[in-house]
Amino acid sequence: MKLSRIALAAGVAASTVLLVAGPASAHVSVQPVGEAAKGGYATLNFKVPNERDQASTVKLEVNFPADHPLSSVTPQAVPGWKISIDKSKLDKPLEVHGKKITEAVSKVTWTADDSEIAPGYFQQFPVSVGALPEDADQLVFKAIQTYDNKEVVRWIEEPKAGGEEPDSPAPVLKLTAASEDGHGGAADDDDAKEGDDHKAADSDAPAKESSTAASSSSDTTARTLGIIGIVIGIAGVAFGVLAGRRRSA
Repeated sequence: MKLSRIALAAGVAASTVLLVAGPASAHVSVQPVGEAAKGGYATLNFKVPNERDQASTVKLEVNFPADHPLSSVTPQAVPGWKISIDKSKLDKPLEVHGKKITEAVSKVTWTADDSEIAPGYFQQFPVSVGALPEDADQLVFKAIQTYDNKEVVRWIEEPKAGGEEPDSPAPVLKLTAASEDGHGGAADDDDAKEGDDHKAADSDAPAKESSTAASSSSDTTARTLGIIGIVIGIAGVAFGVLAGRRRSA
């Protein structure tokens, strides 16, 4: 009896921990599609969960890091949401492909337009960005989430040195090491494709040799049959001539 009570109490305690920990871990986050390599380009997904039971999310603002401005920021259209982009002048222009960039995107805002993030759901907002900085290990994107009951949640706290997660953490993008060619793995894909082409060529070689051998064999057989046919034809003519002479005699 006591053991069953202890088990029941433990189960209730565990459920309480899960219920309390669940909402705390649900916050606006950012994840790359594939990897986000230093010096390269990437597609980022800003994931926005709805944390309220009686309200829906109707607006998201994402602030881009001013200390590492990105020369290219292109959001993907999301059905039911309007997008606005704010830019700001750069103190130090960026040079990209021989051109000087004097301003960069400072904020992207998604506003619900005949849509919303209802309780129990989440929404992803994709953005193509680049070139990612080569002198940083991560990028911090401060985000602001607004509900239809006018509540505003600011996900703007940067990670602490001790590794503890803040109460309202900002989305953090971890950057991976740049590839040797600086193309974020594109060259590796090309090499792999070239290797596949070579493999395909090598695999076709035996088939071609087999086909050639079969063709040669067919030609030889045809020639042999042709010669036999000629011989039989000559023999037939000779037989006919002899038979004619005998009849004449």
